[in-house]
Amino acid sequence: MRIAIIDDDRGQIEYLSALVGGWTKNAGETVQLCAFGSAEAFLFAYSEDKGFDILLLDVEMGKMDGVTLAKEIRKDNRTVQIVFVTGYYEYIGDGYDVSALHYLLKPATPEKLFPVLNRAAENLRCRQKALIASCGGQTVRVPLADIVYLEAALNYVEIHSVEGVFRVKTTLAGIENELDETFFKCGRSFIAGLRYVRKVTKTGVYLTEKPGAPLVEIPLGRNLYHELNRALMNRL
Repeated sequence: MRIAIIDDDRGQIEYLSALVGGWTKNAGETVQLCAFGSAEAFLFAYSEDKGFDILLLDVEMGKMDGVTLAKEIRKDNRTVQIVFVTGYYEYIGDGYDVSALHYLLKPATPEKLFPVLNRAAENLRCRQKALIASCGGQTVRVPLADIVYLEAALNYVEIHSVEGVFRVKTTLAGIENELDETFFKCGRSFIAGLRYVRKVTKTGVYLTEKPGAPLVEIPLGRNLYHELNRALMNRL
């Protein structure tokens, strides 16, 4: 697993590096840790090597801030786990726009950071989890992490993923058992992928597969508004 710390404060880099070292021993993970003193320095390295798994990213930095950096990364990378580690609470809304895993306020502590890194590692392992289904006379493999939402349509379920829409002859209940905690059932006919939720109202859920793409609205069942918000907050 490769983790990058991007922060313009050398002391913060050293502190986070020590915390990550503690987590690797605690979790039994093997980690290659890299540190960058600016968003620009990371982008230069990233242009040559995109094999990073987790980013611990400051927000307020030099010419390019952390949110702008995250948006650049999300243009071609949906799988890297982004964790903002910052002293500025007002940027939390930007975390939704770049599908950030968590928004962690400084000072980070083992009690705060370790569970987030555990979740990031689990999400990376989830990249191996997928729905295997018969679609149009062929068998397709749709990674769970790529599913934006699912919709029941008569005797079929339409799987709306970042790679397209797959129409599978099954029931929503039949597919639901193959999903994990990153999904939320919004009613009888829809299941939303929490990582793609951008906005929630009392009656609707708005999703998009990447920053800047149009929002898609699916209905939210009665009395599910607060439950969905709790599920979203648990991801942050």
